[in-house]
Amino acid sequence: MKRVGRIALAAAVAVMGTAPAAQGRDAIVNSFDGEPIVTHFFPARDLEPGETAPTIMVGHGWGGSGATSPGHYPAAGFNVLTWDARGFGGSGGTVMIDHPEFEARDAQALIDFIAAQPESELDGPGDPVVGMDGPSYGGGIQFITAARDDRVDAIAPTIAWNTLTRSLYNAESVKAGWGLALAGVGLPTSLLPGVFSPAGVQLGHQSPQFFSLVTNGLATGRFLPRDVAWLDEHGPDHLLSQIDIPTLIAQGTVDTLFSLEEAHRNFTALKAQGVPVKMLWFCGGHGVCFTRSDSSNPLAGLAGDSGHVGERKLAWFARHLQGTEDADVGPEFEWVDEGGDWHGSNAYPLAGTGELRGSGSGPLPLIPGELPGSGILLFATEALAGGLTVPIERPPQGAGVVGAPTLDLTYRATGVSTASDGDTHIFAQLIDRGRTNPLLPLTNLVVGNFATPIKIELDGRTHSVSVPLERIASEATGAGYELQLVPQTSLYDLQRAAGLVNVQRAEVTVPLSAPVTGGSGRRPASRGSGSAERTAQRRRRSASSAAPASRSTIRANSSKPSSVFPYWPPA
Repeated sequence: MKRVGRIALAAAVAVMGTAPAAQGRDAIVNSFDGEPIVTHFFPARDLEPGETAPTIMVGHGWGGSGATSPGHYPAAGFNVLTWDARGFGGSGGTVMIDHPEFEARDAQALIDFIAAQPESELDGPGDPVVGMDGPSYGGGIQFITAARDDRVDAIAPTIAWNTLTRSLYNAESVKAGWGLALAGVGLPTSLLPGVFSPAGVQLGHQSPQFFSLVTNGLATGRFLPRDVAWLDEHGPDHLLSQIDIPTLIAQGTVDTLFSLEEAHRNFTALKAQGVPVKMLWFCGGHGVCFTRSDSSNPLAGLAGDSGHVGERKLAWFARHLQGTEDADVGPEFEWVDEGGDWHGSNAYPLAGTGELRGSGSGPLPLIPGELPGSGILLFATEALAGGLTVPIERPPQGAGVVGAPTLDLTYRATGVSTASDGDTHIFAQLIDRGRTNPLLPLTNLVVGNFATPIKIELDGRTHSVSVPLERIASEATGAGYELQLVPQTSLYDLQRAAGLVNVQRAEVTVPLSAPVTGGSGRRPASRGSGSAERTAQRRRRSASSAAPASRSTIRANSSKPSSVFPYWPPA
């Protein structure tokens, strides 16, 4: 007998903050190559013997491990599976950074395990009704698993990426701050917890390719071609064509590791191929939210948390896994402004209502060194000296600025660079004249805390380039914005050149936009209206992927209560 979780969404949302620890059981699942993956399975609350429920796989962030408390999903009628990703926590193997041939195949073994659990609702033999949730590293795994295994029915990747190459090496500029942070967090968390693994001592470690790109990048300012090729393997950009299931994408407006551009590219690719897709931009992610947030978590900017996003995810899975057609998933696109107010549109991209323009010129000296004019650790700041400011015409009070500004730059640069190609970079950031940085009261906020790298040729010739800046979501004040060009930011590599950039023309265009409220928005169709319908709609992509020759083996399955642990782990 199946149990379909048709609960009132208001009640489900109410339990999100009050759900007590659930009884779970632990298991060790052997993956395709024999590496042990430590898991925790939590049945849906109040299941009667013989009743079943859909299962949600909840992945953890980089350097973390599987949550030992399932959060709010069991109270809403879902089983939950968490796990220690390959090489992290108590699981064995080498951390391959959500690689389609490694971590995605681990997830396939976990789906096999879910199908064998008596509480799991099935579409067919070995085919459970399953969704996926999780932030950052736990978001990236969802795209590559859904592309590889058509047993996944719905996903909700949060603060994930479209391509690691762009995220870590945009315009061939090394994102040095995050490279150091990822290496520093990943090394101890992939080694020490494994000593106490229930699967026996697991001396997990990081991929040698990852350390190669970090060390070479920090030493030379460039990634080696082989390291770029390895990053390209991970996707999910080249795998999105294989995804046809409902996808909810959540991204942080102040995320300086995986910016809004990553979500934009994932969303537009899936929408273009007719996938039911929704996107939310919240103030959080891999960064710090200096403005108002809807999160009850005081570290919302660091933990990737948003109460509104959590409610929408619950409704998304209720509709697409439980078949609750009237679950309120909201409009196609939602974003939050600096005041903490949410806006919605029935379609994305938003309709353009005009643009703001600004232009300027002047010299920008290049001084080599490690002390940036912009940035503290992992967020950009207004440079009080050493930058070039370009004024922008004032916007109407309250105007929406949602999209990517564009910079048209004409310059002539001379100097000497220690980078292997002899070039260097400068960085463009948009300053919000109406909002002050609470950590640096003498400065104004950088919109999105982000700077965009621009590659500069030091050959003394005149060059003209057009560069899309990082996407932003902002509600304008009467004070408006200005563009600032800086020679260095802590987000990226140190300045490796001594010289001068003569900016002959810097022209910036900032889009003004408004929600689309007409009939162009499309309510995502549910795939949860019946096992036969879901199964009929699926496309069998790879016999070796969807139906592995050898099923995972379960070496242990003891029952024990879970401990209290935050549902949403920091990424």
